[in-house]
Amino acid sequence: MTAPAINGTKYPQTVEDLLDPARLLFVQLGGPPSRNRLMREYRIGAPKADELRARLIAEAEAARERFRKPARDPFDYAEPIDPDPLPAPVVPEPAPLVEPDPTPEPAEQVTAPGHPGTPAPEKSARRPVVWPVVLMAFGAFVAVWSGWVGLGRMTGFGLVDLLPGIVDPGSWATIDSAITLPIGVEAYAAYALYVWLSGRVPDRARRFAKWSAIASLAVGALGQVAYHLLVANGVTAAPWWITTAVACLPVAVLGMGAALAHLVRTHD
Repeated sequence: MTAPAINGTKYPQTVEDLLDPARLLFVQLGGPPSRNRLMREYRIGAPKADELRARLIAEAEAARERFRKPARDPFDYAEPIDPDPLPAPVVPEPAPLVEPDPTPEPAEQVTAPGHPGTPAPEKSARRPVVWPVVLMAFGAFVAVWSGWVGLGRMTGFGLVDLLPGIVDPGSWATIDSAITLPIGVEAYAAYALYVWLSGRVPDRARRFAKWSAIASLAVGALGQVAYHLLVANGVTAAPWWITTAVACLPVAVLGMGAALAHLVRTHD
């Protein structure tokens, strides 16, 4: 069996040859290595490992004794006194080797730094459902639709041929113009209300949307009141001033819609 290579040779090494690498191992471990460690490290038998370990311990004890001896009197010299020699450097004793703990420590959770006065964000609450709003909006839509269509017929709105001379009257190109009132007035009121409350538009557009939405909702409410009062009193044709106001609504809605669309796309 061939011995391991120590100091550049593969032949069995003596204790003297193994002293230098053993001294390095002594310093690395911070103390004398055990017999088993020497046997594993240099592939030697137990007797040679014991002898090598004893030599290392003896050298360490001798070094400690040299440091423990009191200093000689500097004036106790037979020859002329020379300048004081430099003090010998103090070599600290090597610290014992500490085996690392194989169990990993739990990672510390790092939180993002924040301003001391900033309150901790609360957990977002569950958003309310919106389907009841759709149900209520459907009922309001039916009532508003019927009111505007009825008032439009009392003020002269009726069947209109969109393609006269091209399509026969009363065919698919004929519509009831009274439906333009609920589509125009109420649809604009809903859109202006959305622009006003969204908070994502310039200030001028938001102010215009606010007042035009309030005005559209007020006109819609007055239109419903006028229709029901006329029906309750058995009136089949609206007075001229109601007819005038209702006839101007499509033009007013067109102007407000174009102005709002322009302001929404304009930066302050």
